[in-house]
Amino acid sequence: MPRNMSFALTTQQFKDKIKTVTRRFGWYFLKPGDVLWGVEKCMGFKKGEKIKRLGLIRIISAHKEVLSEITQEDCIKEGFPDMAPSEFVRMLCNHSKCAPNDTVNRIEFEYIQSIAAI
Repeated sequence: MPRNMSFALTTQQFKDKIKTVTRRFGWYFLKPGDVLWGVEKCMGFKKGEKIKRLGLIRIISAHKEVLSEITQEDCIKEGFPDMAPSEFVRMLCNHSKCAPNDTVNRIEFEYIQSIAAI
């Protein structure tokens, strides 16, 4: 069964299938071909809440890079077409309590239709 990856901050971008890249602090074990469930959130459930699956994704690539090296093209792939790279870095640093020169895992993925496509 595929693991779950949360898209809590970019749920709408995931649903609209405009997000094809995500940056994570971790997930360094991923390799091309791995399949994951994109979910709304993975933690912090209230009593009775359950995981909401958004869809299946297949990893295309994953590699380490410095957060501040993000390009405008990657802002678009992250689901923020109107955001400048410096704005994206500021947003992520504010949310994740990180620094612009921190190393992140840049993960590129594609949407797949069903578990049968694995």
